[in-house]
Amino acid sequence: MQSEFIPVENRTFDALRVIVHRATEKIMEGFQMCAGALAAARRIFTICLNRVRSQHRVIRFGIYTAVGTVALVLICVTVLVAAGIHHIYFDRTDLPDMEAFTRFEFPTIGHVYDTSEVPLIELARERRQITRYEDIPPVVRDAILAAEDKNFFSHNGVDYSRIPRLLSKVRVGTLLSRSTRQGRVNTRAIFPQGGSTITQQLVRDYFLQEITGRENSNQLRDGVLVTRALSLVIGARTVNMIMRKFEEIRLSFWVEEEMQKQFGSKRRAKEEILARYVSFIYMGDGQYGFGTAAQYYFGRPLSSFTVDDADKAALLAGIAKSPRDYAPRANETDRILHRRNQILALMAANGSISREQMRAASQRPILVVEQHNKMPQASAVVESALEELKVSHPELSIEDLLQGRIQVYSTVDARMQQIVNESLEHGLELYEKRHPRSKGLIQGYVVILKNGDASILAEAGGRQFYNGQSTSYSDLNRVTKSLRQPGSAMKPIVYLSAFDKGMFTLDTMAPDEPISVPDGTQRVKWISNYDGQFKGIIPLREALAESRNAVAIWLVEQIGINSVLSTSQSLGVQTPLHPYFTTALGASEVNLLELANAYRTMASGISATPYIVRRVVRNSGEVVVSNEHDGSRVDFDENVLALIQEGLRGVVRIPTGTAHALDSPGFQVAVMGKTGTTNDFRDALFVGSTYGPDGITAAVRIGFDDNRSLGPKETGARVALPVFKEMISRTYQEKLVGPAPEFPPPMEQNISLYLQANTLESKTAANTSPSAASELSAVSAKIQTEGLKGCAAAVIMRTEQGSPIDAQNQSTLSCDVK
Repeated sequence: MQSEFIPVENRTFDALRVIVHRATEKIMEGFQMCAGALAAARRIFTICLNRVRSQHRVIRFGIYTAVGTVALVLICVTVLVAAGIHHIYFDRTDLPDMEAFTRFEFPTIGHVYDTSEVPLIELARERRQITRYEDIPPVVRDAILAAEDKNFFSHNGVDYSRIPRLLSKVRVGTLLSRSTRQGRVNTRAIFPQGGSTITQQLVRDYFLQEITGRENSNQLRDGVLVTRALSLVIGARTVNMIMRKFEEIRLSFWVEEEMQKQFGSKRRAKEEILARYVSFIYMGDGQYGFGTAAQYYFGRPLSSFTVDDADKAALLAGIAKSPRDYAPRANETDRILHRRNQILALMAANGSISREQMRAASQRPILVVEQHNKMPQASAVVESALEELKVSHPELSIEDLLQGRIQVYSTVDARMQQIVNESLEHGLELYEKRHPRSKGLIQGYVVILKNGDASILAEAGGRQFYNGQSTSYSDLNRVTKSLRQPGSAMKPIVYLSAFDKGMFTLDTMAPDEPISVPDGTQRVKWISNYDGQFKGIIPLREALAESRNAVAIWLVEQIGINSVLSTSQSLGVQTPLHPYFTTALGASEVNLLELANAYRTMASGISATPYIVRRVVRNSGEVVVSNEHDGSRVDFDENVLALIQEGLRGVVRIPTGTAHALDSPGFQVAVMGKTGTTNDFRDALFVGSTYGPDGITAAVRIGFDDNRSLGPKETGARVALPVFKEMISRTYQEKLVGPAPEFPPPMEQNISLYLQANTLESKTAANTSPSAASELSAVSAKIQTEGLKGCAAAVIMRTEQGSPIDAQNQSTLSCDVK
């Protein structure tokens, strides 16, 4: 947007402006003459220098030439200054976009927050907090003005009173050295640094970053004739600096004009400019703005500073001059103290503080806080949030988060995230003790879902340090990106599909016998169990608890593999599964999130899609995303769901169950779940839940990224289950998700009766005759087949008393079996 110069109300000034404009055009025409004269002088000097041999004549000639050169330089500088006056005061073309500057939309810090609005992670290209003028304490304002620009509220962007002092610091010796090329070339800057007003510094850092960044190059930025000629004398770097300075001054006047138009008065415009300076300026150590610096260096919000913090305010104000030299973490503390105390003296001279306050503040040491990252590692959470936004709101991106334009509020609980991170590390350390060569190479990942709505409560896509590298901000999120075989963790889906057919219950007897499946060729593949044995006819409850492969394949033969695939889709598994029998044993690949969601659905009876973004808010306060996920009842009968829930609870409670380690005095949470171990022990898994919509579901996978074996006997129960155990135990001990739900009493009673019946059978095997044991086995089989009622207690009592089980007793007992 172009802007006119401040209008005047009399014609005299308009005429004067036209005269100056025309004069400037004439002056510009003299550029070529100056440049030609300068080049000619340099050629004459070179020729004469080659001819003159006498030392005295060389010196005298050098002096004459230097004087002439300086004169020519002054002429060119005069022309350049005249052109600069026109450019600064009259030229309002090629102006940058000021809209974001006016709206105070600076890049800030993007956050991903947890459910309690605790930051899980901070992302920023520039770590900055926006500080409004009213939030700048008077002591900080006074320190900034004393250090940088005491006349800030009176000038119009440039403080002319500083010019004589700056000219007095011009290094004339350096200018002569470069113009004559005599002796060693002096590389010091000809014109001194400093002297910029607050407005100029803000303009330079906000609008002229690219130009300033290329300023120190020996390549001339503007290749017009006069600048090329001048660069021959004072160097390209100095010319670049001069040209940047002209543009800086021009834009400073323009910014002050535009801000005054925007906010209605010079005072309000100045306040807004100062607020933008306080928010934008670099403060060292990756911090931008006084607000961020105050929190970073002193552990306090800037708004809390009072006159008693004059030493801290002066120290912050002194950083802007050179963050590398004056930031509190710089090496030379004496230099920092000297700079701070200088500013304190200026504040006292301006009347901002008393002499006594100045002396007291000058005596204080520099005390900065130690930096501790209190946020849990949550790179997987960030990636999941961004992936979710990419699908639901493609107009939002990582750049919006990095620029601080949006803030993301997640479903994750920071406390649970910390527990997940620590539990995973502890589990991996246990494995590394058994396999020292795998230290730092073994990987693990975890996700915890809320049963009621599938919201993600915690997610770790990998360990905190992998192969010697921190994964705090970026790593593969294996929870969603890694497709691996689930192993036996797939079997509950097979069982649920069978129960849904209405042909099977947990007490249905099934053959644990050698069984084969086609392998896609003319041959067949014989299925074996983990222990290499077969138990014969056993109830499905026992087959699930012990993870008998042969029984799982037998079930698929009865119901068809397509039923299993359909059930998996109903449970939320979206990855296409292979229509092979071995899919029942986990041969098809899935990611950990959809496997966890399948178990969550079985535990709660609620169908829902996992999500992690609750809300997204722009810096303006506009809510652009608001997620309230309400699940729906899953398409399974409640009795069918109760069967799989009881079966998975049995995996924990039955002594031969693969997860029986969770049924111990040291673990007081009632859970259900299933282990998984893939071929050749490549992956170890455990997925488990507490009961119902008020419970939670956690999935753990341990394995190498290159798919190598974990080693013999490194099963899901041994490797992954300890991680689950620690996570769930700590989560409920710390009351992060409420009390652990209890399983329905009928489920627990059915499992107890089964265990009692098994105890009975074991005792009679040792204490009764073969014929009585045979009769008891028949009764036990009938009980397990048709259901358990009160007769089980009578069977146990009679056996313990040594009473024989005859045909009459068997008949009597069978009357009570339902």
